[in-house]
Parts: sequence; C-alpha cells; structure tokens
Amino acid sequence: MFSNFAYYNPVKILFGKGQISVLPKQIPADARILLTYGGGSIFKNGVYDQVIKALKGYTIIEFGGIEANPYFETLMKAVELGRSEKVDFILAVGGGSVLDGSKFIAAAIPFEGGDEWTNIVLNKTKYSKALALGSVLTLPATGSEMNPVAVISKMDTHEKRGMSNPLLFPKFSVLDPETTFSLPEKQVANGLADAFTHVMEQYLTYPVNAEIQDRFAESIMKTLIETAPKTIQNPEDYESRANFMWAATVALNGWINLGTPTDWATHQIGHELTAFHGIDHARTLAVVLPHLLSFKKEDKKGKLIQYARRVWDLSGSDDELAEAAIQKTIEFYETLGLPTRASHYGIDQESILKIKDRFAKRGMKFGEHADIGPDEVEKILQMSIA
Repeated sequence: MFSNFAYYNPVKILFGKGQISVLPKQIPADARILLTYGGGSIFKNGVYDQVIKALKGYTIIEFGGIEANPYFETLMKAVELGRSEKVDFILAVGGGSVLDGSKFIAAAIPFEGGDEWTNIVLNKTKYSKALALGSVLTLPATGSEMNPVAVISKMDTHEKRGMSNPLLFPKFSVLDPETTFSLPEKQVANGLADAFTHVMEQYLTYPVNAEIQDRFAESIMKTLIETAPKTIQNPEDYESRANFMWAATVALNGWINLGTPTDWATHQIGHELTAFHGIDHARTLAVVLPHLLSFKKEDKKGKLIQYARRVWDLSGSDDELAEAAIQKTIEFYETLGLPTRASHYGIDQESILKIKDRFAKRGMKFGEHADIGPDEVEKILQMSIA
C-alpha cells in the first residue's frame, strides 16, 4: 500500500555556472566561518580561490584533511578549533565526506554533553542545537548536499555509523558542474555507482502502487545509465556533468521514497566492508547489491521485473526478466570499472564471520521486511566470494 507521508526539505539549491560568487548573499556578513575541506583538491581545481574571493571581508578559519570516510578522531580536532575560535557557520567545500564530517562538526561544536561519538553519532542524546551549515559541492555522489544524513567512521574501533537530524540540513548548497571537471575518473565512477545504488535501495523492494515515486526513481537510474559513458569519456561535457550532478542530488534528497518501503541492507553491509577493509564506499555497494538481489530474488521479483522492463527495456518471461535485471546491474557496475565480487578485495570467510558477528552483537536487521540479519549477511557475502 502507498503509505502516508510527510515531506520536508529546506535546502536552497544554487545550481549552475558561477554560483560560488553568490555565497555572500547566503551567509551573514558578521559570520565567523569554519571552512572545511578534504585532501586539497580544491586548491588544484581553483574552487578554493573562487570561494575565498567570494567571501572577501569575512572571518574565515580553515580546517582541511577530512578523509574520504571521515574519521571521528579527525573531526573532533575541527570541533576543538571551532569552539576555540567561536565559529558560528560551517562552509563545507568538497564531496559528500566533507559534507558528512561537517554535519557532525556543526552538531558537536555547541554540544555540551560530552562523549560526542555516543551522544551525537550513535544518537543517544536528542541534541537541540547545531551550527548553520552551507556547502559547495565538488563531487556528485552521496546526496548529502540536500539531506540531513551523515556517515562517520571511528578509527580505533573500526566502525562506520550513520547519523541523522533535521538540524543538519544544509541552509544552502552550491552545485556548479564545472567544479567537477577535474575529478579523476575513479571518483566519477564511484559517484555514479553510489547515486545509482541510493536509488536501488529505495526502489527495489516490493510494489506499493506509488507510481510517481517509481517513475522518479526510474528516470534517475536511466539518466545515470545514459550519462555515465558520456561524462566519463568527456569530463568537460557540461550538459552530461550537470545531469549527473543533479541526478546524484535527487537520488537521496527524500523525493523517491515518499510513502514507499526501503531496503538499506546493502549500505549497512557495505559500511562494514569499508570499516574493516578500507574499501571505497561505492565499491562496497557494487560488491553487495547484486548478490543481495540474487539472495532475495523471490521477495523482490515484482520490482525486479518492473525494473527490467522500465529501466533496461527488456522483455521475456518473469523469471527471465528477474534474472536479467540482476545481470544488467552487474554489467553497469563493471562497465564503470567496479568489481562485483568481494573476493577481488581479498575478502574471505574469516572476514565474513567478523562482519556477521558485528551484526549479531548490535542486534541489527535490515531490508524492507527487516529480515536481513547476521545469518543472511553471511550468506550474501559468501555468494560474493564464491
């Protein structure tokens, strides 16, 4: 059944060429800004210079070095800096990891309860304050620029956990496709796969006659499939890169799961592959999703058939369509250069049992029917190393 829903998204999107120049219209003139970024690519591609030029006259304190899977330990250094400098606005310049880390920083700076990992990341405390946050996106992938969700890693315990709070919606996000032109091909491929999997996690469950949501999801997937070779082969094709950038944003801004069931087991299993083995997030998704679809093929058959027909334009019997849909998903990931077997990364039965144990200790079950627990995780990952 198409369920009741409430939808709220306050993020202002500033999309297109030259939009960094309008930053002063978005941030109070007296703001003390903590400018956050990652490994320094914004210095090479000119984005840093554009931001600093636009914010001439503002008080800016910089914090760089936020990792691709942002570590709590690194982010706490930014929190300490922000507190000592009395910052009151966070501007995240980079990809989804910088944005995710900045959301944690925004929540942690005004927090006075201590133990920020437990209270904020693990959501033990319902905190009521967060600093205002804006973003300049340079890597389409996560959709973090238009949602209140973040994923944070902890180095000493090898954990990767999600957090969410309506206080963490960015006030605005600048999306200029030209800032992505210099991205390495691997990062573009990862971004395409990440966005595609976000849609699959919300779409490929079971039919509830939510036609608008289904058609939104299908259009995003078809756009990513058609745009992928164009934007990889010609990184400065503005139209292709613009379509990719917007598709990645709307893949996870809350539109496509309104009134519908969602899965998210692929992401939860993938997080553990990253936590234990350091595999790129998008690449863990390519490893898990096809095998999860095979494992749950009967439960998901109705949507697999619909996906095969509407997204891949396939025909055949129901069984043929369900199987072909999974094969097309594998081919899409592999066309992007992402392996779809955990064995490619040296994952073995010992690794699988460590991940199974983590799910068991947390009492974690996921999937649209909440029926993917430790035993199912083990079987799915075993399929990926067979």
